[in-house]
Amino acid sequence: MSAVGLFYVGAVLFVNGLMLLGRVDPRAAGYINLFVGALQVVIPTALLIQANGDPAKVLAASGLYLFGFTYLYVGLTVLTGADSTGVGWYSLFVAITALGFSAVSFIKLDDAPFGVIWLYWAFLWFLFFLLLGLKREDLGSYTGYVTVVEAWVTATIPGFLLFAGYWRTNTTTAVVLAVFGVVMAAVLWPLSRRRPRLPAPVEADLQQSDGTYGHADLPPGPRPW
Repeated sequence: MSAVGLFYVGAVLFVNGLMLLGRVDPRAAGYINLFVGALQVVIPTALLIQANGDPAKVLAASGLYLFGFTYLYVGLTVLTGADSTGVGWYSLFVAITALGFSAVSFIKLDDAPFGVIWLYWAFLWFLFFLLLGLKREDLGSYTGYVTVVEAWVTATIPGFLLFAGYWRTNTTTAVVLAVFGVVMAAVLWPLSRRRPRLPAPVEADLQQSDGTYGHADLPPGPRPW
């Protein structure tokens, strides 16, 4: 993946994670999705034009479209107010194919760190499928936290290290990424389940007769608590 493109994937994932956590308005997040989505379509197209049929170069470019189409799809969905089910089911397609790219990275390219990173992305896009495709809104906070962390761990930091010349494709990098990924997935789950204590008047206003929390004036979607 292009180092520059990877770096800016981190930016859009960071904003999208904050959107899921209720910190960024969806329409405001839509524009950066369009910017980065367009970048992730232009770059692989240029790479394919220059590939001259070289299978290795075609493989390197092909995975970029998965992300470019995701961000364009998300951007258009939130800006037009369309239903997100299509994005969710497309995310399942991305999650499954990411497993294939992971296997190729491990076996054919001898690139274990990116083999692990592709597994990170498979997990994240599967969460997008559950949240958007199956409407599992209870996973909104967890998916938001995972998205924010993966923005830095799988995209911005590797991208910066790649174009700065400090990235290392070795077993140590892969093991560190793998261990961190497992810890991240485990630690963020209970964190996302915690609901901050609210002032008593607010608590009383939000609590419903069935013991759940909500309010008619609140917008639909994942709640910040």
